[in-house]
Amino acid sequence: MTRDDQLTAGLARVALGQFPTVLQAAPRLSAEPGFPPVWVKREDLSGLALGGNKPRQLEFLMAAAIAEGAQAVITTAAAQSNFCRATAAAGARLGIRVGLLLRGTGQEALQGNLLLDRLFGAELRFIPTQDPYDPRVPGWIDAFVADFTRQGLKTHILHLPGRTGTLGAAAMVYTGEEMARQFAAQHEMPQAVFLAAGSGLTVAGLVLAFKVLGLSTRVVGISVQKPAAFMVPLVVERANAAAALLGLATRVEASDFDFDDAHIGSAYGVPSQASVEAIQLAGRSEGLVLDPVYSGKAFAGMLAQLRAGRWPGREPVVFFHSGGAPGLFANAAPLAQWLN
Repeated sequence: MTRDDQLTAGLARVALGQFPTVLQAAPRLSAEPGFPPVWVKREDLSGLALGGNKPRQLEFLMAAAIAEGAQAVITTAAAQSNFCRATAAAGARLGIRVGLLLRGTGQEALQGNLLLDRLFGAELRFIPTQDPYDPRVPGWIDAFVADFTRQGLKTHILHLPGRTGTLGAAAMVYTGEEMARQFAAQHEMPQAVFLAAGSGLTVAGLVLAFKVLGLSTRVVGISVQKPAAFMVPLVVERANAAAALLGLATRVEASDFDFDDAHIGSAYGVPSQASVEAIQLAGRSEGLVLDPVYSGKAFAGMLAQLRAGRWPGREPVVFFHSGGAPGLFANAAPLAQWLN
């Protein structure tokens, strides 16, 4: 595989997605009163299993698992997790068995990401919590690993604490390098990049890359899950762990990025009226497909800031479209009450 990254060149990587993804103008959205030019980074077109930004991380995470001789990987997240869906697809592509420990009852409708998990052949187990930081999760993972081990499978864990989170953030530094090249090709430096923040790994990677490269572009994380008081220190920690892994002298501070937690809505994973209005505007102005609990909430956060005049001038802003289309279909019923 030909590589054009510099900052992450020392890390093993396996080809899973179609990169670089497109950076495209959104002229009809840009015509909204008071808006600067808006560009969209189309990570939703990354190719693997309906796209998204997760294949970026998995190119590095699965390469590390393969290097350790893994025959299986286990990860955990919500029942409609984009990361789990992409992991299941990566396992199918690479011939590695995938175990998914999903937060839920097991009675969830077989649709959206959950349907694709089964399609790609992952083994699904469900745990009675909705909190990704529940202290019981490591024990449930260990039990899953023990079962795979008894089947003779050397098993690698993909779980955000520790090296997985560090490597996942480091992988997103490559995305920041790619975007910097695209900005240079456009001969314009955006004011800001807006993106959904769940685990915070993509925010951490982009902030680190932009700081190392000396870009003035501000990274604005829009939280879909946890408050800023919890997430900001976590982003800083993960960015700096990634810097250490990559051998970079640069260190990230909380002042290096913005974090907006005003758009979570009633709960993580639950559509809000604002997110539904946002995905409707994105669809009807630019033909973009967003989901109502990740990219839709991020888009709603960007719209709120642009409408409030937070980013005046003619320098563009970028919406980082992290994918998540399967989640749109999984939420069809609650969306129906708000779509017009």
